[in-house]
Formats: sequence, C-alpha cells, structure tokens
Amino acid sequence: MLDWASFRNKHDADRVAPPTNVPEPDQRQPVGIALALGGGAARGWAHIGVLRALDEAGIHINMIAGTSIGALVGGCYLAGKLDELEEFARSLTRRRIFGLLDFNLRGSGLLGGMRLTARMQEHLEGLTFADLPCPFVCVAAEIRTGHEIWLSSGSLITAMRASYALPGVFEPVVANRRVLVDGALVNPVPVSVCRAYEQPLVVAVNLHYDLFGRAAVIKHSADMPEDGENSDSSKTPLVVDKGPYARESRLGITGVMVEAFNIIQDRISRARLAGDPPDLSLQPKLGHIGLTEFHRADELIKLGYDATKAQIGELNRLQNVI
Repeated sequence: MLDWASFRNKHDADRVAPPTNVPEPDQRQPVGIALALGGGAARGWAHIGVLRALDEAGIHINMIAGTSIGALVGGCYLAGKLDELEEFARSLTRRRIFGLLDFNLRGSGLLGGMRLTARMQEHLEGLTFADLPCPFVCVAAEIRTGHEIWLSSGSLITAMRASYALPGVFEPVVANRRVLVDGALVNPVPVSVCRAYEQPLVVAVNLHYDLFGRAAVIKHSADMPEDGENSDSSKTPLVVDKGPYARESRLGITGVMVEAFNIIQDRISRARLAGDPPDLSLQPKLGHIGLTEFHRADELIKLGYDATKAQIGELNRLQNVI
C-alpha cells in the first residue's frame, strides 16, 4: 500500500533542497572586462602599458575591440606576442622608423606598408581569429561606402593592417572584395562593438581626450596681412596648438593630413562616446606626444601603465557590483 505521508515528505525534501554548486554571494567571481582600445598612431604604445597594468592586477579580459593601433596592440596581446611588440616598440629610433617606411608615390598611399607587414609576419604568420583565447574585433572603414566594418574572422595580420591603414599614408587593404582603411574614420574608440557583444563591463582607452580640449566656435577675420608683413604662408611657421602643449612647427603635406585626421578622430570620439559611454574610461595624458613619434615608446608605455594603475581600485569596485 502507498504510504502517502512518506511519499509527500520525500517529494518536498527533493523540491526544496538547495543546489550545491551555487556560490555564496560573497564568493562570486569578479566580472571580466571588455577592452575598447582606441586609435592614436604612435600614442598607441600606451596600450602596452595599459595591458601590463591590467595583467599585473589580475584583471580578466573577456574580449578586445581595437581600432587602428589599438587593433595592432590588442591582437598581439591576445596572440601572446605582447613581449615581442614591446621589444620592437622600445627599440625604435627616428632612423629605424625611417628604415621601415617603403615610399610608394604611384600607389594609393605614400607608404606601401610592406616592410611593417613583413615584421608582423615574423611572429603572426598564419594566425587567425580562431586561434585567439577570446573574442577580438578589428574596426575598419570601407572606403567606397563609408560602412563601419567589424573584422572578427580570417587572417589576423590582414585585419590589423586594414584597421590601421591611415588614408593617404598607408595603402588600403583589400579583404573579401572590400577596400578597407583606418577604422578611426568611423569608430575611434570602439565601445559600441563591446556593447554589441553584450559585455557587462566595458573599459575604454581613449588616447585623444586631452589633445584639443572642448570644441569651440571662434569668430575670426579673414583680412589679408598689411603691407610689409609676410604674406607667404609657406614661409610662416604654423603653431600647432595642443591646449597646454602649444608648439611651433612647419607643417608639410603629411603633417597637415595627420593633424586633420586628429581633429576627425577627436570629434567623432566625443560624439560616439557621449551616445554610448563606457563603464570606465582610461585616459592617459598624451597630448604632448605627436602621432608620428613612435620612438617615444618608453614614455608612452609608462604613461599608459600609470593611468591604468590609478584606476585599478575603481575597476575592482565595478567588477564586484555589476
């Protein structure tokens, strides 16, 4: 005969028994972070210092989205080649940089970039996104349509080259019949990519925040110089004003292109980050370092490291509240 009381007691015990594999609230693992590594040419060496500081603090990285040099540094980090990249960066001098440039006056960029590609191939040849330990996205722009392109599969070297192909300087990269250039034209600090991957904690590394200051509208006169004044602008030194880092320099063709690209990146970054802000921004002060000063890696890496160390406490707090 069925003992209804015994059956009911056993059923209730099975139903209310708590699971044994759920950690207590105070035993939860901290949330990993998604990194949005922004563009900035030479200033991108600061990303190396950022990653060193995060590793030192034991911060787990769930994914990386990179634009321009942010894609280069992020890809090398996930491929386990950050040591090699840092050694290369610290070894650069003005003379060595010039030796890596392959001028191409007949192509669609002043520099072909093949010597730089050859250096990357020494360490990354044959690697694909599938070989990486977590999701990685390189942001590029399609030159014919203006579309923002997210590269997340296929050749790692090709994707990184496309992401840093600064228009007019490096030749565009053709990938799967699309002609791609520097992703900073459309998404200089790719927080939106991390959000699209549903990452709960997004940390942005913005290399431009102190470059120009707040945007201003200035009413100015277009009057010609008075007689006796030098009216030849080609002989007049142009002041490149970087907020507190004003300096006087003569701008050539490349200089004008780079400074114009700086403005584009800065304005697009401000607009996109205002609409889709990260949970935490790391903002090393790099305004005194030019986009082409790749030989200043020692200083840049330290600035990135110090800026990140100063925010580790806040990052740990965010990891435990999300």
